[in-house]
Amino acid sequence: MPDGLTIQNLSAWYVPGKPVLDGFSLRLQEHEVLGLMGLNGAGKTTLLQVLSGLHGSFCADGVKWKGTSVSFREERFKKCRYMVFAEDNSFSFFTFWEYLSYVFRAYKKTLPNVEDLIRGFGFEAYTEKLLGELSMGNRKKAFLITAFALKPELLFLDEPVNGLDFSGTEFLYRQIKGYGFYGTLLFTSHILESVTLTADRALVLREGRIGQSFSREEMEAEAIRTSLGNRGCEELN
Repeated sequence: MPDGLTIQNLSAWYVPGKPVLDGFSLRLQEHEVLGLMGLNGAGKTTLLQVLSGLHGSFCADGVKWKGTSVSFREERFKKCRYMVFAEDNSFSFFTFWEYLSYVFRAYKKTLPNVEDLIRGFGFEAYTEKLLGELSMGNRKKAFLITAFALKPELLFLDEPVNGLDFSGTEFLYRQIKGYGFYGTLLFTSHILESVTLTADRALVLREGRIGQSFSREEMEAEAIRTSLGNRGCEELN
């Protein structure tokens, strides 16, 4: 498969001289589902914030999107990506329908029928409620429905299982696993099952960079735990 997003030697920090990511390199292929795992504080969320243009304290030797150099904050790249955060309290005074319409106008896309996604996530009773009135899990569902309806070329999900009920999690796994048909999906997780059941490739983030990569054929829970180190069994389900 051709390269989608490539990053060379990325460093990111909150305090100068104390990088969270250091010498981080990544190659995301087009139409690939990639799961990123790491212990708490490994830099998973920081990476997604950098990729989403929300964290400006970073430097890199090179960033390319489909073979062309790109900035994370430039318009043509922003239109290709969408991010679902682990927790998101934004747009509290929008209903789901208002938020969905807003996103599709911003991306200049035609709003599709999303009834199957609403039913799949068990969200029927919440579409007219303000997002700020919803539980964390139902807010997460609103943003996930929007993401899978939008079908961006590059979709980022930060701990997407957090807050979801059992049926919502099962439906989410099916959406993640099939996303390669539409584009490239990168998600972080501390739940081994979510990666082993859905990803084409699993990466272990360790000491600020990719410590190990597992293909679909190599992906076994015990191997990933070993790669994470001694704390892996304690922090990963």
